[in-house]
Amino acid sequence: MTTEPRNVRPGDTLVLHYKLSALDGTELDSTFGAEPLTLKLGSNELAENLEQWLIGLHAGERHQFQLEPWAAFGASDPALIQEIALEEFPPGMPVEENSLIEFAMPNGTTLAGLVKAKTGSHALVDFNHPLSDCPLLFEVEVVEILE
Repeated sequence: MTTEPRNVRPGDTLVLHYKLSALDGTELDSTFGAEPLTLKLGSNELAENLEQWLIGLHAGERHQFQLEPWAAFGASDPALIQEIALEEFPPGMPVEENSLIEFAMPNGTTLAGLVKAKTGSHALVDFNHPLSDCPLLFEVEVVEILE
């Protein structure tokens, strides 16, 4: 009697390797060649849009998905690009073009923003995910399903 391997299901804890790349193959992030990542699906350890591609895979399975922007990190939202007065930044915080700054939110979380431009009085900060609008290759190998 052969037992079918169990598929990945929402809420599972997985041990996996993954790699995110641009369509031209430029590697953006990878665990291949290092220790695999252990994560629980639905815990926000991996972007929800990426988690959905794991559902149904088996332990030992390796797969590469080509994701359009809407299926990866989404399209950028112009409302998330905001002009902020320099006086609103914490004293001593360097505000330079192309710098990534973490902003403390009232609920205790942080939000990263990329300074797109700076004038004498304001900075234009983009709070969109840095990979929004980007098609990606998402390669994953499910090493183990811990449930």
